[in-house]
Amino acid sequence: MSNTLPSLQQWERGPRIVAVGGGTGLSTMLRGLKKYTGNLTAIVTVADAGGGSGVLRQDLGMPPPGDIRHCMEALANTEPVMEKLLTYRFTEGSLAGQSFGNLILAALNGITGSFEQAVRQMSHVLAITGQVIPVTGADVQLEAVFENGASVVGESKIYACKKEQDCHIHHVNLIPRRPRALPAALEAIGQADLILLGPGSLYTSVIPNLLVDGVVEAIVRAGAPKIYVCNIMTQEGETEGYTAADHLEALMAHGEPGLVDLCLVNSAPLPEELVEKYSREDAAPMVVDRERIRAMGLELVARPVACTGGDFARHDPDKLAGAILEIYRRRAVRIFHGARRYVLEE
Repeated sequence: MSNTLPSLQQWERGPRIVAVGGGTGLSTMLRGLKKYTGNLTAIVTVADAGGGSGVLRQDLGMPPPGDIRHCMEALANTEPVMEKLLTYRFTEGSLAGQSFGNLILAALNGITGSFEQAVRQMSHVLAITGQVIPVTGADVQLEAVFENGASVVGESKIYACKKEQDCHIHHVNLIPRRPRALPAALEAIGQADLILLGPGSLYTSVIPNLLVDGVVEAIVRAGAPKIYVCNIMTQEGETEGYTAADHLEALMAHGEPGLVDLCLVNSAPLPEELVEKYSREDAAPMVVDRERIRAMGLELVARPVACTGGDFARHDPDKLAGAILEIYRRRAVRIFHGARRYVLEE
């Protein structure tokens, strides 16, 4: 099916797509999707505790800005010099390791007195396509509980603890438990024509959003199709040995039936030298166990959505967006009820 870029009018009236997650996987997907619709919403985790985000969180008592900033960079419509400024990372002095984009968000957080307002103001400054919404305004920490009963608190500590325990993660929690979701996030989910979970780190980017009060229930109630965009590779320190079905089972264990309708996986072969590079880091191409996924009552769609070059196994933004729009078009027709609204075929 053709994925020709829409006209301005078609773009403005494009499907309301809500993407839930965090990290580079989510921002990569947004870069492709913004070419097809102006009605994008990214709902982003605020459980990050490492890097420059962790420093600002500790020093200023603000939510971590990193994942939010990545999404805004992906959706920004700015001059090249502003794009370079946002991604610039200081290399020396007390700001070493800190990105300029994080500092802008920190300043806006101080000016407005609210992280939600800071994100909204920065979105205006960058003239982003759609909107970026923190999943909660609460100060949350991520706890991982391992199969042997050991646990660790702090998103940035999970990798090392998992390597030390040498067993799978059993589940993750937010501390405090069940923080309140921002109303704007729940409203966007309820109005969505398509809901996407992932791609991104399973336990530290995607699932933390599901632990916020009301999010899972809103997704399940929504009439939109729900797609899990599966990672291309397993992740060292988090999902070694996992298959695509294992990812889905972990999602369901932290959610409830009806959370996902369809799983989108990559079918493009990866270069042998890239696979070898990842194998040295205890990561491997995702095994797609089709029968287990079908037994879960879920549809599986495989498309060649991986980048064909580069030093990392990542989704190609345009190929991924094209595959998502193809799935959506197969499942929906445009029927208007007053305001623009896409209604699913029965």
